[in-house]
Amino acid sequence: MQTTGNITVESLMSLEAYSKWRKAHKALIMAHRKLRSVRLGEFINLQFESETTIRYQIQEMLRIEKVFEEEGILQEIEAYAPLVPTGSNWKATVMLEYPDVNERKRELARLIGVEDHLFVEVEGQPRVYAIADEDMERENDEKTSAVHFARFELTPAMRAAVKAGASVKIGCDHTNYPAHVMIGPETLASLAGDLK
Repeated sequence: MQTTGNITVESLMSLEAYSKWRKAHKALIMAHRKLRSVRLGEFINLQFESETTIRYQIQEMLRIEKVFEEEGILQEIEAYAPLVPTGSNWKATVMLEYPDVNERKRELARLIGVEDHLFVEVEGQPRVYAIADEDMERENDEKTSAVHFARFELTPAMRAAVKAGASVKIGCDHTNYPAHVMIGPETLASLAGDLK
């Protein structure tokens, strides 16, 4: 699987080729995804995306839906390619994970706006808040969504600090979900690779 450059119809594998590739490489992709996953408190999980994770997601959707025509492939690319970091940012799929249905319903009502309270704080730099759900609104007056898409745009000074080894905290300052955690060194090393 190509891991650099833009995701295009030509750069994706055919369904047959991907099926063979998947058997040999799925464990590596799952390990990469796990490395780039940060749990914030008990119920929020941020899956920091990369070209590798998004390329895998697109290939999986094509496989599951048995899409092989160019128009359908382009639709999947258009849906997922915006989640690939561009060198100045980190992009994450934010999942509010409440296993119990009743608890989930109650908490999603209490956490309206939570996506706008997520932040990244590079050591020695000001906080950067998430730019969330740029593709579409994912909440209403009654509840927030269990899934959001967030972009953390980092200044050149922040990117340089991360590349030089600065620590990074990720957090949430929503009234009903105050939490923060330091990003572990292996995860941070992977995320630093997204920055130019």
